[in-house]
Amino acid sequence: MSIKTISSREVYRNPWTSVREDVIERANGQRGIYGVIDKDPASIIIPLEVTAEGEFVYLIEQYRYTVGGTFAEFPQGGWEQAEVDPEELARGELREETGLEAARMTHLSTVQIAYGVMNQKHHVFLAEGLTHGEAQPDAEEHDLVVRRVRVAEFERMVLSGEIVDNCSIAAWGLYKIWLEHGRAAR
Repeated sequence: MSIKTISSREVYRNPWTSVREDVIERANGQRGIYGVIDKDPASIIIPLEVTAEGEFVYLIEQYRYTVGGTFAEFPQGGWEQAEVDPEELARGELREETGLEAARMTHLSTVQIAYGVMNQKHHVFLAEGLTHGEAQPDAEEHDLVVRRVRVAEFERMVLSGEIVDNCSIAAWGLYKIWLEHGRAAR
C-alpha cells in the first residue's frame, strides 16, 4: 500500500453522507490530509423497453441542488443502509422513481462513484419486461418527471451534453459492452 492512514476523524454526518478527514503518510514519508465522503451503496437502473416501434429507455428528470439545475438521468439511488441486497435496492428505486416493475433484472457490474473523493459502490442493472404502476417518490423527489425516450434520442442527448450524469453515461457504456461481449458469455 502506498498510503498509510495515521489518523481519521469524522467531521460531518447526516442520514445520507458522512465526511471524514484522514491524516495520511505516503510511501515517500510525506504526510498529508485526505477528505473522504462515505456513502452507502446505491443502484442505477437502465429501464429498457423494446416494442414494435423501437427501443426506448426511461429517464427521470429532477432538480439537482448541488449544480443548480434540472437534468435527465437513469433512475438511481440508495436506502441509507450499508448492507442491502443490490437487486432489491434496484427494484425498489425503479418502482419508487418511475412506477415501473421489471420482469428481468440483469446485474451488469458494480462500479465506484467518483472514487477520488467518495467511497460509494454503484450497482448497475438492466431492467427489462417492464410493466407500469404508480411512482412513489420520496419527499425530496417531489419534482421528478419520468420521460420515455428512444435509445437514439438518449444517445443524442449524451453526445450533445444534455445528459451530464456520469453514472448514467457509465451505465450505458457498460450496457453497450455487455451487448457486444457479455450477453453471449452468460
